[in-house]
Amino acid sequence: MADEPGFQLKGSAPERYEQYVAPLMAPFTTALLDAVDLCPGDVVLDLACGTGFAARAAAAQVGPTGRVRGADVNAGMLKVAVAHHPRLYPDIEFTEAPADRLPYPDATFDAVVCQQGAQFFPDLTEALTETARVMRPSGRFAATVWAGMSLSPYLTAQYEAIKEYGGDAAAAAFTTAFACTADRLTDALGKAGCHDVTAHEITFGISLPPLADFAPGHLSVLPWGQQIADAHGEETLVAAGRSVAARLADRVLGVPPGLSGTGGGTMTLPFTAILATAVR
Repeated sequence: MADEPGFQLKGSAPERYEQYVAPLMAPFTTALLDAVDLCPGDVVLDLACGTGFAARAAAAQVGPTGRVRGADVNAGMLKVAVAHHPRLYPDIEFTEAPADRLPYPDATFDAVVCQQGAQFFPDLTEALTETARVMRPSGRFAATVWAGMSLSPYLTAQYEAIKEYGGDAAAAAFTTAFACTADRLTDALGKAGCHDVTAHEITFGISLPPLADFAPGHLSVLPWGQQIADAHGEETLVAAGRSVAARLADRVLGVPPGLSGTGGGTMTLPFTAILATAVR
């Protein structure tokens, strides 16, 4: 779920990233894999794989005769991906590599998936052209990127808190997560030589745990959260996360009478992404 230079994690963040981000990504991972219609025996690449959400799910679908590869530029994320690789699955191999310089022969993969990584590629067209090179003729491609920030209330609240506590630089870094529009994706896929290119929005309601704890933890595993901690200290990072909870207090469910609105209950919020598909 990441590629340089826009999404790099350090220290213990990659391990905690798995904890906080996997629940948010789960329904989008399912939609991503459904879009490429995996079959037993398929060879699949999880591009910008992060800690391997999509790779593990793909391995379960292609079965013991299939193969799955994951590529990412963040060594820490790949270390976590290897540690979370269930041994009962088929062959999954994780490799440190950027999207525009993949270490695979031409026409290797039946399908390539990319979850929340394309917006961070330095040159989207170059990366997708390289992706097309490693796909077999008629190979399937699918990618998700966040849609407009306003369509996801949690992400809007997170942006506002980042801007308040981290300033313009951290806020600008956060907005890169929304930089890849449907038009940019479809244009780049066409230039890469793909056909049957489509893009549409998908929305899922995701149940979040009490935000007073979840929001600071989630922010701590994101690059813009790490910017706040580096510049202003861990206490400011925690305060920013709690500010996310406060901004969403009116959406909290099951808050006992008298409890202040700081995310003490659970909630279900909509998250919206763009799903782009193509055929080589």
